[in-house]
Amino acid sequence: MASRNRPRPIRRPLINKDAGGFDQCWATLQSAMTDIHNKNASKLSFENLYRASYKITLVKRGEELFEKVKEFETEWFHKHIIPGVDELVRNNLPSIALIQLATSSSHERREAGERLLRGIRKIWEDHNTSMNLIADMLMYLERSCVETKQASVYATTIGLFRDHILKYGLKDVDGSDQPFIIMDVVIAVVLDLINMDRDGDIVDRNLLRDITGMLEQLYETDEEKENEKLYTTIFEPRFLAASEVFYKAECEKLLRESDAGSWLRHTRRRLLEEEERCVTSISNSTKDNIAAVLEKELILAKMDEFLAMEGSGLKAMVDNDREEDLGILYQLISRIDKSKNTLKTSLMGRVMELGLEIEQTLKNTDFSAPAAAGAAGEGEEGAEGADKPKALSPVAQQTAAAIKWVDDVLKLKGKFDSMLENCFSNDLIIQSAITKSFADFINMFDRGAEFVSLFIDDSLKRGLKGKSDEDAEVVLQKAIILVRYLSDRDLFERYYQKHLGRRLLHNKSEIHIEKELVRRMRAELGNHFTAKFEGMFKDMELSKDLSTNYKDHIRNLGDDDRKSTELAIHVLTTNFWPTDVMGRGVLQDGDASRSDCIFPPSIKRLQESFYKFYCQDRSGRVLTWVPSTGSADIKCFFPKVPGKESGPLSKERRYELNVSTYGMVVLMLFNDLANDESLSFEEIQLKTNIPIPDLTKTLTSLSVPPKFRVLAKEPLTKSVKPTDKFSFNAQFVSKQIKIRVPVISSTSKVEGTEERKETERKNDQTRAHVVDAAIVRIMKQRKELSHTQLTTEVISQLSGRFKPEISLIKKRIEDLLAREYLERMEGDTAAYRYLA
Repeated sequence: MASRNRPRPIRRPLINKDAGGFDQCWATLQSAMTDIHNKNASKLSFENLYRASYKITLVKRGEELFEKVKEFETEWFHKHIIPGVDELVRNNLPSIALIQLATSSSHERREAGERLLRGIRKIWEDHNTSMNLIADMLMYLERSCVETKQASVYATTIGLFRDHILKYGLKDVDGSDQPFIIMDVVIAVVLDLINMDRDGDIVDRNLLRDITGMLEQLYETDEEKENEKLYTTIFEPRFLAASEVFYKAECEKLLRESDAGSWLRHTRRRLLEEEERCVTSISNSTKDNIAAVLEKELILAKMDEFLAMEGSGLKAMVDNDREEDLGILYQLISRIDKSKNTLKTSLMGRVMELGLEIEQTLKNTDFSAPAAAGAAGEGEEGAEGADKPKALSPVAQQTAAAIKWVDDVLKLKGKFDSMLENCFSNDLIIQSAITKSFADFINMFDRGAEFVSLFIDDSLKRGLKGKSDEDAEVVLQKAIILVRYLSDRDLFERYYQKHLGRRLLHNKSEIHIEKELVRRMRAELGNHFTAKFEGMFKDMELSKDLSTNYKDHIRNLGDDDRKSTELAIHVLTTNFWPTDVMGRGVLQDGDASRSDCIFPPSIKRLQESFYKFYCQDRSGRVLTWVPSTGSADIKCFFPKVPGKESGPLSKERRYELNVSTYGMVVLMLFNDLANDESLSFEEIQLKTNIPIPDLTKTLTSLSVPPKFRVLAKEPLTKSVKPTDKFSFNAQFVSKQIKIRVPVISSTSKVEGTEERKETERKNDQTRAHVVDAAIVRIMKQRKELSHTQLTTEVISQLSGRFKPEISLIKKRIEDLLAREYLERMEGDTAAYRYLA
């Protein structure tokens, strides 16, 4: 092929030539066009040809030349191109998808179809090359077309391929009177080959790309508007329609023959294949449109059926931790729904179901077995040192149930946290949905607040001993997660205050971890929520300093009698500590008042000494001694038992007993008794004034467990009754020198039905006061409000602590109306005015 030599500029215009000049120039151009089509352009001088077209255009006969070129090209198509196209199509017709013969195999269709497309491609490439050369030859005419805003020579001549080849009607095919348009035949073959490619056959993708590229270069008209490419107007709609049929049938087959996991992987693979096909076989501009077809037919159409499949649907994916399947599902659903409503709703439903299953499992679990005890931890302090596992007591069983419920909830949370990170890319929409579901089922459980507090109590008391900071961090994170879900935070605060008080007073946990947890609660829930907890910490710190200063004070006095008894005191602020810790929680004979315990004289003198010291720089303070929460270390002497010549009883024994304060008071009664004397239950109660429930527990711990039986009981039964008698057990023997005598049921435990009702009653009373304060605060600021507006603002203000019921708000409004804090507005009974 000859190189495209650019003509030199014309030095002098050629004008006033006779008409014969046109014919001569056209003959030159016509001959050159014939040589170009015959691929003999190497001998042509494009400078002379340019001059010839220039001469014609210059004498204002460019339009005539334009028509001559069109006529020549049209005639060339009919004489030299169309017969070959006709033969090409007829010879390969059995492959065409339009008239697929029953006898034609995919191999036969592929071979014939590719031959047809190669022939079309060859004709197109030849025509395209020829038109480029002709356009160069008629460059000056091209410029005049631009100036007159008519279609260019190249656009017109290249469009002839569209009009005379692609739109050519092939008649008398297979005895049919209906002509077959070449365009339809070409597109049908391309679509058939694409379907073969989808089915795994090997096709010539470069050939397909050349054909679709041809359609991208051709337009509906010679004006060549961008949105009127044949690829866009004809091929792509048919491709998408055929793809819709293909994938609709494929999805139906998957639903019949496969499971949800196969559907997910197949759909993902198809999306990648179609994306690649747009690069290799058709056009990248179709990528979004074909993806939309797949999303409609493979994802959206049957998604609900696939997700509901037994054994492989969403339920099975979640339950069996099929994270890969869930990850693919998330990717697919994200394509069709940015809000992920289907996935979000399904996950929320499954979280709720699993949460309710935890509660149901709890009801069906027998916690009386020793295995349950080992899993849940100690039910009572007295379980320490047991030779073999024992069945849990009813109280310990309830505690074990609480720990199991929280553990199961945390395991479920960990499961979904893993899914959120590994499958759902930490999507905030999914995260919010899961969080809401957890909060819903946790707050549907009426003992959630108590169980969460008890779990934290158990973890901080026993679970962190000897553990690393990393382990402590895990516990802290779990605790905050659980607290964050609770809606009745005021009820949780009540339980946590009680459990925290016991831990602090009995030195059952690490104080720095306690403070860190409260600090995180403050950051999460606000200063008001943690104010009492921080006050408890402050009391403990001040008490520690106070005890140290008192010891120094006694040492400086030189009082040997007081120095023989050491005092470690906790001075607690009433408003910070729970009522049961402060000794105000047990009612005796229906009377809310409790008489003071009668302490031994030596303890009384110690109390008076401390009070005098305490009031030296604190005037107006009142100290109330609370023996129910304290403990004491007592040095006990057990003499040799007469008649025993060998063994432990043949010699004196000294032990150091750690008992409750009540236990100390009871044991000191026996210092002045002879070995053969005893005290009845009633006598002990009269001498000590210890409340009967507490005295029963104290005497049980000192006389019933064999390892701690420092008192002998008559009769020797497992329970203490008012008719029992007690004496000093001179035959007590222990392998240990320091003995810690447990207090029966002294550990934190799940409340019984009556206790829980009492706690809820007290909490409801507190809530009533809180709602009153909120109403008054709002009305003082707003002065006048409708009932609906006031209710909405109260709920909004208190939602951080609890969700007040509408009935409670209405009741408190009525109470405030009666107490004349509010009044109804004239003419509108559903609106209120604040009364200053």
